[in-house]
Amino acid sequence: LRVQQYLYFQVLSPGDIHYIFSATPARDFGGVFNTRYEQIYLVPTEPPEACGVLNNGVFVEGQIALVERGGCSFLSKTRVIQEHGGRAVIIADNAYDNDSSYVEMIQDSTGQTADIPALFLLGRDGYMIRRSLEQHGLPWAVISIPVNVTSIPTYELMQPPWTFW
Repeated sequence: LRVQQYLYFQVLSPGDIHYIFSATPARDFGGVFNTRYEQIYLVPTEPPEACGVLNNGVFVEGQIALVERGGCSFLSKTRVIQEHGGRAVIIADNAYDNDSSYVEMIQDSTGQTADIPALFLLGRDGYMIRRSLEQHGLPWAVISIPVNVTSIPTYELMQPPWTFW
């Protein structure tokens, strides 16, 4: 399911961002996807940085959280989502114009661990997902994760038009 250390997911709804996105897994913490989720909610957290208690934590339970970089370590964010019952976390860069540079998410100095998968998403992709949800007044997107892109012909890959692969 990984090609060159990327993991892929597809937004199924809303339709205006029905694309396949690439993300990179955390280097030395977090779990792996042992299950393929055909349809699961991608829930933007409130507050976006997810460095403490979530105002919408009840919606994160059993789903995948979309978190924004900043405010605390990647591991701290992952632990907050895990404590709220999330199945995984996708951490989008807080540089909204970032459409090409992935950040390596590494362990912090606390010695703590996390069991759920943690992925890093480009800032432009995270921004476009959040913007679409806001425009449609939706609390979450419906995604499929992970997606095996090796079985999809290149010409059929629905890539975000703002990102070059």
